[in-house]
Amino acid sequence: MRTVYVIGIGAGSPKHVTVEAIEALQAVDAVVALDKGDSKDDLLGVRRQILAEHAPKVRLVSVVDPPRDRQPGDAAAYRAEVQRWHSARAQLLTDALVGAVDEGGSAAFLVWGDPSLYDSTLRIIDRMRGECGLECEVRVIPGITSVQALTAAHGILINRIGEAIHVTTARNLPTTSAADRRNCVVMLDGGAGWREVSGPDTYMWWGAYVGTDMQVLRSGWVSDIGDDVAELKASLREQHGWIMDVYLLRELDGHEEPSRL
Repeated sequence: MRTVYVIGIGAGSPKHVTVEAIEALQAVDAVVALDKGDSKDDLLGVRRQILAEHAPKVRLVSVVDPPRDRQPGDAAAYRAEVQRWHSARAQLLTDALVGAVDEGGSAAFLVWGDPSLYDSTLRIIDRMRGECGLECEVRVIPGITSVQALTAAHGILINRIGEAIHVTTARNLPTTSAADRRNCVVMLDGGAGWREVSGPDTYMWWGAYVGTDMQVLRSGWVSDIGDDVAELKASLREQHGWIMDVYLLRELDGHEEPSRL
């Protein structure tokens, strides 16, 4: 039976890779990764850099990511398209892994952030084991999330005393309750979701490419910076061919000073 490691590699900096992750990485026979094309070559490049620094003898096996409809329609169509896409990924990755690693060997998937937070790798491995018949043991190594990298970069606490934290996606943000939006982390935003839900007392800490050499940070009242950040985000996407951003929205009663948080 093969062993598959799912290793969290942090938000983009090779320095985010933990000692536990390095030890697991050095023990595998190959790393399998999806190649998302020239426009997102930076994503594969980070994996190459991590291997070069921590496990130069480990082989990288890349697989061309199958296409996906990014505008499928309503929620039901979105879920159906994601399921189809995951199945296609699972078959391609199974074929690559079996071809690269013999029975009794081990392979790794290097996951941005932490494998448990808004990442599909574990679900895809379930499909690899079920739909594709791959027999393997799965071991998960945690990593630093983009949420942690964001709050560290801004030097802020993610929570207020006695209050909850809500983590969601931009797709779900418009239907998130006002109570949950009081202290809300938003991920996977293809646009500028903050403009749809923010009021006069909404403050935002935003970051793109957090933890990398390309990191860009902004913070301020959404009423003051929201449009500018949306334009900046569009410019960065055009410049790099892709963007990965995350932000914290917080309601500050009576326009209280953020420095007091």
